[in-house]
Amino acid sequence: MINVRYSFEEIAAIVSPVKIVGTTNCVVTGIKSLSEAASSDLSFLGNGKYREQLEATRASIVLIGEDIDLQPRKNQAFMVCKNPSIALGLLCGNIEQKCLPKKYAHVHGSAIVAASAKLGRDVYVGPHTVVEDDTEIGDGVTLDASCYVGYGVTIGNGSKLHVGAKVMPFCVVGKNVILHSGVIIGSDGFGYETANGVHEKMPQIGNVIVEDDVEIGANTTIDRARFSSTRIGTGTKIDNLVQIGHNVVIGKHCLIVAQVGIAGSTTIGNHVVIGGQSGTVGHIHIGDNAMIAGQTGITSSCKPGSFLRGSPAMPYGEANKFFVCRRRLPELISRVKAIEDKLEM
Repeated sequence: MINVRYSFEEIAAIVSPVKIVGTTNCVVTGIKSLSEAASSDLSFLGNGKYREQLEATRASIVLIGEDIDLQPRKNQAFMVCKNPSIALGLLCGNIEQKCLPKKYAHVHGSAIVAASAKLGRDVYVGPHTVVEDDTEIGDGVTLDASCYVGYGVTIGNGSKLHVGAKVMPFCVVGKNVILHSGVIIGSDGFGYETANGVHEKMPQIGNVIVEDDVEIGANTTIDRARFSSTRIGTGTKIDNLVQIGHNVVIGKHCLIVAQVGIAGSTTIGNHVVIGGQSGTVGHIHIGDNAMIAGQTGITSSCKPGSFLRGSPAMPYGEANKFFVCRRRLPELISRVKAIEDKLEM
């Protein structure tokens, strides 16, 4: 845990609560859950099912929503926020900026930067990072240790590649993009044609375009297109261990959770949410604002606003009925067997 030290007034200035109920003179030195917090800690109530823990918490400051009407104890304050989770995020962001080492403009002596590479202002290039020829790195970019930036790559202003992230040749990364450790942008697409019993490799000569404000989690891989571009839309957030195939197009402001697999040439609209361990076949379209529950197998295109669950995917309500019925199958089989036995008598 990062060491912190914040006064009541400093926290209020950061989270901008709608109102404050109670007061405290405690200095906050940590952030803990409601059940674990001590008097020197801050906590928050972001989910109503933990409401009972709020009554017993020892935290000196608690971030709560506007729907909570409990009163704090002596020397305890509730900061009422429109969204307690976002308020906590503001505080954690402040802690991160204050406490973590800052990356100043610097090229480490062990890094290899090609003579033809163009580096903007205030770029940090960490140990053992390689930047190939004809790359363009924007202002304020951070390339942490052991990153790879391939031939002809463009990276926009303010983007950050964490340790070991790799951007393969000719790919484009927009502004304020975050690539976490182990991400590979532009890995070879999985393309083969079978002829006479032999799987012949089809060259993948396209690239990947990652638009602005995208964040991609650790060890996620995004394949370059067979031709043209695999594309990730502005503001989309992708979790760890996701596989995105060649020629996939993902729209703006989507959320894709861990261990999702998206097969080649799938098109996903804007504001789509795909739950963990879900997968798609290739060459389908998922409409805008679709919601895909975890572990769903999507075998055909779906309309905008669809809410799907199950494998193969079904409308969410229909799938829930199916799973209820499935749980009753042993009982139903026993009843059918009993009826059959009676009929045979």
